[in-house]
Amino acid sequence: MEPGQASAFSVGLTGGIGSGKTTVADMFGALGASLVDTDAIAHALTAPHGSAMPAILAEFGDTFATPQGALDRAKMRELVFTDPGARARLEGILHPRIREATAAAAAIATGPYVIFVVPLLIESGTWRERVTRILAVDCPEETQVARVMARNNLSETQVRAIMAAQVTRAQRLAGADDVVLNDDGLAALTPQVERLHAFYMAEAARLAASTMRGL
Repeated sequence: MEPGQASAFSVGLTGGIGSGKTTVADMFGALGASLVDTDAIAHALTAPHGSAMPAILAEFGDTFATPQGALDRAKMRELVFTDPGARARLEGILHPRIREATAAAAAIATGPYVIFVVPLLIESGTWRERVTRILAVDCPEETQVARVMARNNLSETQVRAIMAAQVTRAQRLAGADDVVLNDDGLAALTPQVERLHAFYMAEAARLAASTMRGL
């Protein structure tokens, strides 16, 4: 079944690079939500022997593989940031496969609700119809830059180039139903996540009851 188009309550979780999406998602997972991480799916598709690798190498050439047979992410990143056509070709290979794997993971989820972790959720333009609510993890842009520079050993220029390829902070917040502010450590995150989890649990139960009444 397509995520968000069945009766189950679902949340699309997004945020800019360095916002702390994974940390927040893991906190929801610890509370019982089922997590479907599209980035993890994309990494599996482009790992050694990943199912997307034959099509990627046929399209871009064998030089885009590492010696182990995975996607050379640094080389591909450099290409797609300078060539929009290459980005579109890569997305044409990956997006249908990610969508299929996402739907399969959602279909076997056992939690009271599903959280789809989608870094480019707002950019894709399709997730609004596929989930019940959109949750943005937010922090100041300077915090994003500092986190990614420290985590990925990138220059500020490189980080800002990645951020420029994403929607702006204002656009992301405008597209969100809910927001978690991640600028002050785990202690500040916990009550926000717990409050939203309680709300999502109640909404999931309400939606389930409404569906049963309609049967």
